Amino acid sequence: MVDKKLLLKIAIPHIAGGRIWFSLGQPLTFRLNPGPALVEPSVTNPSDPNINNHWGFCEFTFNQDQLYANISYVDFVGLPISLNLTTNSGVVQHVAGMPANGLDTVCNGLRAQNAADGKGWDQLIVTRNGQNLRALSPNQGMVGNSSLFAGYYDGYVDQVWGRLGSQSISVNTQAAFGNVSGEVRNGFLILGGSQFSRPSTQDIFSCSTGPFQTGTNAETNTIIPRLAAAFNRSTLLVANAFPADASLYYKDEITNHYSRIVHSANLDGKGYAFPYDDVLPTGGQDQSGEVHAGDPRLFTVAVGGNNATA
Repeated sequence: MVDKKLLLKIAIPHIAGGRIWFSLGQPLTFRLNPGPALVEPSVTNPSDPNINNHWGFCEFTFNQDQLYANISYVDFVGLPISLNLTTNSGVVQHVAGMPANGLDTVCNGLRAQNAADGKGWDQLIVTRNGQNLRALSPNQGMVGNSSLFAGYYDGYVDQVWGRLGSQSISVNTQAAFGNVSGEVRNGFLILGGSQFSRPSTQDIFSCSTGPFQTGTNAETNTIIPRLAAAFNRSTLLVANAFPADASLYYKDEITNHYSRIVHSANLDGKGYAFPYDDVLPTGGQDQSGEVHAGDPRLFTVAVGGNNATA
Protein backbone atom coordinates (compact mmCIF):
# COMPACT_ATOMS: atom_id res chain seq x y z
CA MET A 1 0.00 0.00 0.00
CA VAL A 2 1.30 3.44 -0.88
CA ASP A 3 1.42 5.85 2.04
CA LYS A 4 -0.07 9.03 0.64
CA LYS A 5 0.61 12.22 2.58
CA LEU A 6 -0.58 15.74 1.91
CA LEU A 7 1.41 18.57 3.45
CA LEU A 8 -0.25 21.97 3.56
CA LYS A 9 1.51 24.98 5.06
CA ILE A 10 -0.35 28.19 5.86
CA ALA A 11 0.43 31.30 7.87
CA ILE A 12 -2.09 31.75 10.69
CA PRO A 13 -2.88 35.33 11.72
CA HIS A 14 -3.75 36.26 15.28
CA ILE A 15 -7.28 35.00 15.94
CA ALA A 16 -9.37 34.86 19.11
CA GLY A 17 -10.41 31.27 18.47
CA GLY A 18 -10.78 28.89 15.58
CA ARG A 19 -11.06 25.34 14.37
CA ILE A 20 -9.17 23.44 11.71
CA TRP A 21 -11.58 21.05 10.01
CA PHE A 22 -10.92 17.81 8.18
CA SER A 23 -13.28 15.65 6.15
CA LEU A 24 -12.63 12.27 4.58
CA GLY A 25 -13.76 11.63 0.99
CA GLN A 26 -15.75 14.80 0.41
CA PRO A 27 -15.64 18.45 1.49
CA LEU A 28 -17.69 19.89 4.30
CA THR A 29 -20.54 22.30 3.62
CA PHE A 30 -20.66 25.50 5.64
CA ARG A 31 -23.70 27.76 5.55
CA LEU A 32 -24.69 31.17 6.85
CA ASN A 33 -27.80 31.84 8.88
CA PRO A 34 -29.71 35.13 8.55
CA GLY A 35 -27.55 36.64 11.31
CA PRO A 36 -25.36 36.36 9.37
CA ALA A 37 -23.30 33.79 11.25
CA LEU A 38 -21.44 30.65 10.23
CA VAL A 39 -23.39 27.41 10.66
CA GLU A 40 -20.87 24.76 11.60
CA PRO A 41 -21.37 21.09 10.73
CA SER A 42 -23.60 19.30 13.22
CA VAL A 43 -23.55 15.72 14.48
CA THR A 44 -27.06 15.96 15.94
CA ASN A 45 -29.06 17.62 13.16
CA PRO A 46 -30.25 14.90 10.75
CA SER A 47 -30.85 17.51 8.02
CA ASP A 48 -27.29 18.84 8.17
CA PRO A 49 -25.60 18.31 4.77
CA ASN A 50 -22.54 16.89 6.56
CA ILE A 51 -24.36 14.39 8.73
CA ASN A 52 -23.01 11.38 6.78
CA ASN A 53 -19.49 12.75 6.33
CA HIS A 54 -16.55 11.37 8.30
CA TRP A 55 -14.99 14.50 9.77
CA GLY A 56 -13.26 16.06 12.75
CA PHE A 57 -11.43 19.15 13.93
CA CYS A 58 -8.92 20.59 16.36
CA GLU A 59 -9.36 23.88 18.22
CA PHE A 60 -6.88 26.70 18.68
CA THR A 61 -6.37 30.27 19.85
CA PHE A 62 -3.50 32.37 18.54
CA ASN A 63 -3.06 35.83 20.03
CA GLN A 64 -0.22 38.13 20.98
CA ASP A 65 0.42 36.12 24.14
CA GLN A 66 0.47 32.53 22.92
CA LEU A 67 -0.76 29.79 20.65
CA TYR A 68 -3.01 27.32 22.48
CA ALA A 69 -4.53 24.27 20.78
CA ASN A 70 -6.18 21.00 21.74
CA ILE A 71 -7.88 17.98 20.23
CA SER A 72 -11.52 17.84 21.29
CA TYR A 73 -13.89 14.95 21.94
CA VAL A 74 -16.39 17.09 23.84
CA ASP A 75 -18.98 16.56 21.10
CA PHE A 76 -17.87 13.34 19.41
CA VAL A 77 -15.03 11.05 18.33
CA GLY A 78 -14.35 11.07 14.60
CA LEU A 79 -11.15 11.27 12.60
CA PRO A 80 -7.93 10.65 14.58
CA ILE A 81 -5.94 13.87 14.95
CA SER A 82 -2.56 14.60 16.57
CA LEU A 83 -0.83 17.89 17.36
CA ASN A 84 2.75 19.10 17.32
CA LEU A 85 4.01 22.52 18.44
CA THR A 86 7.60 23.64 18.00
CA THR A 87 8.72 26.82 19.73
CA ASN A 88 11.32 29.34 18.63
CA SER A 89 13.61 27.94 21.31
CA GLY A 90 13.32 24.46 19.78
CA VAL A 91 11.05 22.88 22.40
CA VAL A 92 8.61 20.37 20.90
CA GLN A 93 5.21 19.58 22.44
CA HIS A 94 3.29 16.59 21.12
CA VAL A 95 -0.24 15.24 21.63
CA ALA A 96 -0.49 11.78 20.09
CA GLY A 97 -4.25 11.47 19.65
CA MET A 98 -5.81 8.15 18.66
CA PRO A 99 -4.39 5.45 16.41
CA ALA A 100 -6.01 4.74 13.03
CA ASN A 101 -8.49 2.32 14.64
CA GLY A 102 -9.22 4.62 17.59
CA LEU A 103 -12.88 5.16 16.70
CA ASP A 104 -13.48 1.40 16.52
CA THR A 105 -11.77 1.01 19.89
CA VAL A 106 -14.05 3.64 21.42
CA CYS A 107 -17.17 2.07 19.89
CA ASN A 108 -16.17 -1.38 21.12
CA GLY A 109 -15.65 0.08 24.58
CA LEU A 110 -19.09 1.70 24.55
CA ARG A 111 -20.70 -1.59 23.49
CA ALA A 112 -18.86 -3.43 26.26
CA GLN A 113 -19.93 -0.89 28.87
CA ASN A 114 -23.54 -1.15 27.75
CA ALA A 115 -23.34 -4.92 27.98
CA ALA A 116 -22.08 -4.48 31.55
CA ASP A 117 -24.64 -1.99 32.85
CA GLY A 118 -27.39 -1.67 30.18
CA LYS A 119 -27.43 2.12 30.46
CA GLY A 120 -27.46 2.87 26.73
CA TRP A 121 -23.81 3.63 26.00
CA ASP A 122 -24.06 1.83 22.67
CA GLN A 123 -26.68 4.38 21.56
CA LEU A 124 -23.86 6.93 21.30
CA ILE A 125 -22.49 5.04 18.29
CA VAL A 126 -23.37 6.33 14.82
CA THR A 127 -22.82 3.98 11.89
CA ARG A 128 -23.00 4.29 8.11
CA ASN A 129 -23.11 1.33 5.73
CA GLY A 130 -22.29 -0.99 8.60
CA GLN A 131 -19.16 0.95 9.61
CA ASN A 132 -18.56 3.15 12.65
CA LEU A 133 -18.91 6.80 11.58
CA ARG A 134 -18.55 8.55 14.93
CA ALA A 135 -19.21 8.17 18.65
CA LEU A 136 -21.24 10.95 20.27
CA SER A 137 -20.56 12.28 23.74
CA PRO A 138 -23.36 11.72 26.27
CA ASN A 139 -24.29 15.40 26.10
CA GLN A 140 -24.72 15.21 22.32
CA GLY A 141 -26.40 11.82 22.47
CA MET A 142 -29.07 13.25 24.75
CA VAL A 143 -29.87 15.96 22.18
CA GLY A 144 -31.45 13.41 19.87
CA ASN A 145 -32.78 11.17 22.65
CA SER A 146 -33.84 13.07 25.76
CA SER A 147 -34.57 9.85 27.63
CA LEU A 148 -31.02 8.55 27.18
CA PHE A 149 -29.22 8.31 30.56
CA ALA A 150 -32.33 9.61 32.35
CA GLY A 151 -31.55 9.57 36.09
CA TYR A 152 -28.15 7.95 35.48
CA TYR A 153 -26.31 9.98 38.13
CA ASP A 154 -29.18 10.19 40.64
CA GLY A 155 -27.92 7.43 42.92
CA TYR A 156 -24.39 8.78 42.88
CA VAL A 157 -25.60 12.29 43.73
CA ASP A 158 -27.60 10.80 46.62
CA GLN A 159 -24.42 9.21 47.97
CA VAL A 160 -22.42 12.42 47.57
CA TRP A 161 -25.07 14.52 49.32
CA GLY A 162 -25.25 11.93 52.10
CA ARG A 163 -21.49 11.89 52.58
CA LEU A 164 -21.12 15.66 52.50
CA GLY A 165 -23.93 16.08 54.99
CA SER A 166 -21.51 15.00 57.70
CA GLN A 167 -18.08 15.53 56.12
CA SER A 168 -16.46 18.66 54.76
CA ILE A 169 -14.53 18.88 51.50
CA SER A 170 -12.06 21.45 50.19
CA VAL A 171 -11.84 22.87 46.67
CA ASN A 172 -8.75 24.65 45.44
CA THR A 173 -10.12 27.38 43.18
CA GLN A 174 -6.59 27.85 41.78
CA ALA A 175 -7.43 31.54 41.76
CA ALA A 176 -7.47 34.48 44.16
CA PHE A 177 -10.11 32.76 46.30
CA GLY A 178 -7.64 30.04 47.29
CA ASN A 179 -9.07 26.96 49.01
CA VAL A 180 -12.76 26.99 49.91
CA SER A 181 -14.36 24.35 52.09
CA GLY A 182 -17.88 23.34 52.90
CA GLU A 183 -20.52 20.67 53.18
CA VAL A 184 -24.18 19.98 52.44
CA ARG A 185 -26.57 22.05 54.53
CA ASN A 186 -30.35 22.25 54.10
CA GLY A 187 -30.13 20.33 50.84
CA PHE A 188 -27.48 22.58 49.25
CA LEU A 189 -23.73 22.12 48.90
CA ILE A 190 -22.17 25.22 50.43
CA LEU A 191 -18.59 25.93 49.42
CA GLY A 192 -17.15 29.18 50.71
CA GLY A 193 -19.73 31.81 49.82
CA SER A 194 -21.23 29.75 46.99
CA GLN A 195 -24.29 27.52 47.03
CA PHE A 196 -24.99 24.56 44.72
CA SER A 197 -28.21 22.63 44.28
CA ARG A 198 -28.25 18.93 43.43
CA PRO A 199 -27.20 18.43 39.79
CA SER A 200 -29.13 16.26 37.35
CA THR A 201 -27.49 13.84 34.93
CA GLN A 202 -27.89 16.38 32.14
CA ASP A 203 -26.27 19.07 34.31
CA ILE A 204 -23.27 16.82 34.93
CA PHE A 205 -22.75 15.76 31.32
CA SER A 206 -23.23 19.30 29.96
CA CYS A 207 -21.27 21.03 32.75
CA SER A 208 -23.25 24.19 31.93
CA THR A 209 -26.80 23.88 33.27
CA GLY A 210 -28.43 23.85 36.69
CA PRO A 211 -25.83 24.45 39.43
CA PHE A 212 -23.06 24.55 36.82
CA GLN A 213 -24.37 27.58 34.99
CA THR A 214 -21.85 30.40 35.33
CA GLY A 215 -22.92 33.92 36.22
CA THR A 216 -21.73 37.10 37.90
CA ASN A 217 -20.31 35.51 41.07
CA ALA A 218 -16.58 35.17 40.42
CA GLU A 219 -15.96 32.71 43.27
CA THR A 220 -18.75 30.42 42.08
CA ASN A 221 -17.39 30.55 38.53
CA THR A 222 -14.03 29.19 39.74
CA ILE A 223 -15.64 26.37 41.73
CA ILE A 224 -17.97 25.18 38.94
CA PRO A 225 -15.28 23.65 36.67
CA ARG A 226 -13.71 21.76 39.57
CA LEU A 227 -17.03 20.49 40.90
CA ALA A 228 -18.33 19.49 37.46
CA ALA A 229 -15.08 17.66 36.73
CA ALA A 230 -15.33 15.81 40.04
CA PHE A 231 -18.81 14.56 39.11
CA ASN A 232 -17.78 13.48 35.60
CA ARG A 233 -14.73 11.67 36.98
CA SER A 234 -16.67 10.36 40.02
CA THR A 235 -14.12 11.37 42.64
CA LEU A 236 -16.48 12.92 45.20
CA LEU A 237 -16.82 9.72 47.25
CA VAL A 238 -13.11 8.90 47.33
CA ALA A 239 -11.37 12.24 47.90
CA ASN A 240 -11.65 15.17 50.28
CA ALA A 241 -9.64 17.75 48.34
CA PHE A 242 -10.30 18.82 44.76
CA PRO A 243 -9.21 18.74 42.00
CA ALA A 244 -8.42 15.13 42.88
CA ASP A 245 -5.48 13.09 41.66
CA ALA A 246 -5.83 11.39 38.27
CA SER A 247 -5.33 7.96 39.85
CA LEU A 248 -8.85 8.27 41.29
CA TYR A 249 -10.68 9.06 38.04
CA TYR A 250 -13.53 6.88 36.70
CA LYS A 251 -13.26 4.21 39.42
CA ASP A 252 -16.93 4.28 40.41
CA GLU A 253 -19.37 2.20 38.37
CA ILE A 254 -21.41 5.40 37.90
CA THR A 255 -19.12 7.71 35.97
CA ASN A 256 -18.66 9.31 32.57
CA HIS A 257 -17.66 6.09 30.84
CA TYR A 258 -17.49 7.87 27.48
CA SER A 259 -14.68 10.03 28.87
CA ARG A 260 -12.99 7.01 30.46
CA ILE A 261 -13.08 5.05 27.21
CA VAL A 262 -11.92 8.01 25.11
CA HIS A 263 -8.89 8.60 27.32
CA SER A 264 -7.95 4.93 27.25
CA ALA A 265 -8.15 4.89 23.44
CA ASN A 266 -5.71 7.80 23.03
CA LEU A 267 -2.09 6.81 22.59
CA ASP A 268 -0.95 9.08 25.42
CA GLY A 269 -4.22 9.05 27.38
CA LYS A 270 -4.90 12.72 26.61
CA GLY A 271 -7.98 14.30 25.05
CA TYR A 272 -10.68 16.81 25.88
CA ALA A 273 -13.61 14.46 26.57
CA PHE A 274 -15.97 16.74 28.52
CA PRO A 275 -16.17 20.54 28.88
CA TYR A 276 -13.92 20.81 31.98
CA ASP A 277 -11.46 18.04 31.17
CA ASP A 278 -8.63 20.56 31.52
CA VAL A 279 -9.18 20.73 35.30
CA LEU A 280 -6.22 19.19 37.13
CA PRO A 281 -4.52 19.52 40.51
CA THR A 282 -1.81 22.14 40.73
CA GLY A 283 1.27 20.44 39.28
CA GLY A 284 -0.82 17.51 38.01
CA GLN A 285 -0.52 15.85 34.62
CA ASP A 286 -2.57 17.37 31.79
CA GLN A 287 -5.56 15.31 30.70
CA SER A 288 -6.92 17.56 27.97
CA GLY A 289 -4.45 17.02 25.12
CA GLU A 290 -3.28 20.60 24.72
CA VAL A 291 -0.19 22.35 23.44
CA HIS A 292 0.68 25.96 24.16
CA ALA A 293 3.59 28.37 23.88
CA GLY A 294 4.26 32.08 23.95
CA ASP A 295 6.87 31.74 21.20
CA PRO A 296 5.32 29.35 18.63
CA ARG A 297 7.25 28.69 15.43
CA LEU A 298 5.55 25.68 13.82
CA PHE A 299 2.12 24.21 14.59
CA THR A 300 1.51 20.85 12.91
CA VAL A 301 -1.78 18.98 12.78
CA ALA A 302 -1.67 15.38 11.52
CA VAL A 303 -4.72 13.32 10.55
CA GLY A 304 -5.03 9.57 10.21
CA GLY A 305 -3.68 8.13 13.43
CA ASN A 306 -0.04 7.76 12.39
CA ASN A 307 1.12 9.59 15.53
CA ALA A 308 3.18 11.91 13.34
CA THR A 309 5.66 14.17 15.13
CA ALA A 310 6.42 16.44 12.19
